[in-house]
Amino acid sequence: MAAQMRAARLHNPGQPLRIDSVERPKPRANDVLIRVKSCGVIPNMNAIFSGRLWNHLPALPASVGLDAAGIVAEIGESVADIQVGDRVYVNPWLSCGSCAYCRSDEPMLCTSAAFQGYFGFFPQSRRLLEAYPFGGFSEFMTASPQRLVRLPDEVSFDQAARFGYIGTSFAALRAGQVGAGSWVAINGITGTLGVGATLLALGMGATRILGFGRNRDVLARLKALAPNRVDTLALGDKPIADWVRERTEQLGVNVLIDCSARGASASNTLEALNGLKRGGIAVNIGALTEQLPIEPIRFMTSRVQFRGSNWFTTGEGQVMAEMARVGVLDLSQLTSQPYPLGQI
Repeated sequence: MAAQMRAARLHNPGQPLRIDSVERPKPRANDVLIRVKSCGVIPNMNAIFSGRLWNHLPALPASVGLDAAGIVAEIGESVADIQVGDRVYVNPWLSCGSCAYCRSDEPMLCTSAAFQGYFGFFPQSRRLLEAYPFGGFSEFMTASPQRLVRLPDEVSFDQAARFGYIGTSFAALRAGQVGAGSWVAINGITGTLGVGATLLALGMGATRILGFGRNRDVLARLKALAPNRVDTLALGDKPIADWVRERTEQLGVNVLIDCSARGASASNTLEALNGLKRGGIAVNIGALTEQLPIEPIRFMTSRVQFRGSNWFTTGEGQVMAEMARVGVLDLSQLTSQPYPLGQI
């Protein structure tokens, strides 16, 4: 293999990425080297790389890109159970392994957490980003074996490069205890998170999936996936809570997955909360920033919950891969628009 490789790097916040020739990394004893075959383009990247948000960018110039999938090209001398040639997805979530949360087996709450090739959540995240400095918009990248999801032949590299958003939806559905017979509502069903949540909820056995969004074409396509299980509402056509209760025997849904994005109005989320069943769970995964006025007494008397969920574990990624292998998660519904690295 050549000693050099191409990598898309961020040199200045808010400026286009540049394709640079850099030295190809060597895996350390406990790491592997991945030949990247596909990497997702995250819609939020322009906002993050603007440098105007709270997120802590890696040291510049920075090799960027998360949601990478590829083939193991080389393994460190201490690596076991991973072989050269394995097809994998690289979970970019970095955790320190030593903080109070990591030692309590809660790496998703790590006080140094970062996304490889993207940003850190805290100032002290920088050392994790320095330890794994290459993102998925590189021809090669290093990763720890603990973050690899083995891909079956039924999952293409392009499909695996969507695991970040799909996995975020999966973790939220699991947090809402979705299973056979669940009734689920999805606010923002026509977005990336919402489409993934629909495909997963079908595979997890939900019997009623009620989604609301703005794109009428996508609403129709989602309903067509399972007309007897999926129903959709174009926002503005009817009040959300009334529409949900009409379709749930006036009880409401067990789970609300809220995909409202950063700049969305909180009004739809607030109305959707009124469509929750007593004892129901609402899970926000869309990074809604507008303040949400709630009545605590209703949450008390109806025993409802509102919580957040951010990203997913490698174990959850492996479950998704298995669901796709046996066909209960139908990734063929997703379409990809590929770009060569040179056009990033």
